[in-house]
Amino acid sequence: MKGDLLLIIDMQNVYAKGGAWECMDAAGAAENIRRIVESGAVDSAIITKFIAGENPQGVWKEYNQKYKTINEDLHANELLPQIAALAGRFPVYSKSEYSSLCVPQVRDACRRAKRVVVTGVVDDCCVLSTVFGLIDAGVYAVYLTDATSGLDKEKAAATRVVLAGLAPLHVKLMSTDEYLAER
Repeated sequence: MKGDLLLIIDMQNVYAKGGAWECMDAAGAAENIRRIVESGAVDSAIITKFIAGENPQGVWKEYNQKYKTINEDLHANELLPQIAALAGRFPVYSKSEYSSLCVPQVRDACRRAKRVVVTGVVDDCCVLSTVFGLIDAGVYAVYLTDATSGLDKEKAAATRVVLAGLAPLHVKLMSTDEYLAER
């Protein structure tokens, strides 16, 4: 939709089938993200990657130590091939917190958008944190239920229940097909 910003959150190999933090349908989410981009439905997009911070503070220090092996695995931290193919077209920002809005360029772009179309992984972590950040910033979010993925069905369903409680005032939940039909 005109004025929408597509936000592609943390679609990295670590979340793919067989990855250390495998999500139930990262491949399906990636395919739906690709469909949105190829359809021309959005004017702009931003891709984020979760990369461990160099000087973590507080609980992030313990988190990074616990997941040191994953954090140091270059392949695990690379974008999924379908999303890497989009990286030449859209900016990619690294973040070391759950919310994508911790990156000033992402936050500023989101504030300028009519709506932010939220896609990526992990539903019950970085995606949910980003949606809450958007709401707190006064930005309307469109949460695409099949262009996001959680670690399992139970957590993904719980995320949808929480977000449905904020709809339609702050967020709209819809499928990729429903979003594309809005054009």
